Amino acid sequence: MPTTLAGLRTALDAGELVTATGYAVTPALREWYVEGDLEELEYAATGAAARASLRCLAEGDDTTARRVVLAVELPDEAVRPAPDVHRAAVRLAAPVPWPAVDSALVDDPSAADDVRLALTVLTAADAGDDDALFTVDALDDHELGWYAAQELSALVALEP
Repeated sequence: MPTTLAGLRTALDAGELVTATGYAVTPALREWYVEGDLEELEYAATGAAARASLRCLAEGDDTTARRVVLAVELPDEAVRPAPDVHRAAVRLAAPVPWPAVDSALVDDPSAADDVRLALTVLTAADAGDDDALFTVDALDDHELGWYAAQELSALVALEP
């Protein structure tokens, strides 16, 4: 589930994550990534969620410039594929209860300058500008750090 640190703080306070779209290993992703094993497919879905987190940063007021992807376990009936959004996208039937959150993947603070740069060219990248797309795609070079669910309160407490 893509979010931001501000969104993570809100979810912790509310006890649930309210979002309409998540990313998972969908039939469309399996068809597109025929050669991939489950781990590779999950990595591809995570990458799509990280790109969606960048969009959350662009649309919101979170100034931390760190992408956040929550790993959650939901029953199949809680989601349905949304190929009109992305081959790995799913629509959620309801908010995600906090106990369903297993962990989070979060940018290291050292990635913030590259995230800010990508945010400045995101619209141009969407319009097909190759240089802007290169800048946005370069974020893939920043591996997201793993945090257990019980560490997330401390993580958001450290942020202004």
